[in-house]
Amino acid sequence: MLLALDVGNTNAVIGLYKLSAIGGKAEVVTNWRITTPTEQTVDEFGILLRELFTLRGLKMDCVTGIAISSVVPPLDSMMRKACENYFGLKPLVIEPGVKTGLPILTDNPSEVGADRIVNCVAAYDEYGGPTIVVDMGTATTFDVVSKKGEFLGGAIAPGLGISASALFARAARLPRIDIKRPAKVVGTSTVDNLQIGLYYGYIGLVDGILERMIAELGPETKTVATGGLAKLIAGGSKYIAAVDEMLTLNGLRIIYERSLERSQEKSRKRGA
Repeated sequence: MLLALDVGNTNAVIGLYKLSAIGGKAEVVTNWRITTPTEQTVDEFGILLRELFTLRGLKMDCVTGIAISSVVPPLDSMMRKACENYFGLKPLVIEPGVKTGLPILTDNPSEVGADRIVNCVAAYDEYGGPTIVVDMGTATTFDVVSKKGEFLGGAIAPGLGISASALFARAARLPRIDIKRPAKVVGTSTVDNLQIGLYYGYIGLVDGILERMIAELGPETKTVATGGLAKLIAGGSKYIAAVDEMLTLNGLRIIYERSLERSQEKSRKRGA
């Protein structure tokens, strides 16, 4: 089985896949969402993983491969060591030099976040191109994949959660609220006002960027959203056509399978 880990600034998403023969369809066994382990040691993270497996009735020795994407560089060495110590495996970490099958046509390809690359690999595999991926996490990223499957670039905006936190921090009289779709558009209380402003204001940001990107790319452009707030915002968006909560993990799986195929092909050639 493949263990896929997507490490974000706020949350880490973990998925376990049962891989099939080449050309077959992989099966999702289970997945978890945890707080990013910024302060954990190698052993603490290893114990956490062991507990997650135990709670689902799984054994850690079922894992035969690991793939990681991370946007938190200080955690990379800890993750690698935990994988080696607790699974006895060297993980495939998505970083510059790793072949993903996605040409990156930006000014500096090495500065593109691993999660953005992984998302685009999965989106192109599932939806084709041109496609825009909207990933709503700590930051909201807009990533554009061409018709040929190339990463063209995108945009980055503050996430809804940190936008709300900044507002509450700077306005002492405003209460912290649960961000959800409001029942009306004209608020009659402070809570109503805040929910309306945050929810519809953020949809305005997302749709405003998507409208301009689609106008540039063409009307055949597809859009897919992922991330913790994807369902909430997609429900009010005019342009988000699909929500795929497993997009990043699926991208990790695809890249791992491609890497495995290349290794098997090299082995066959050496043995010929």
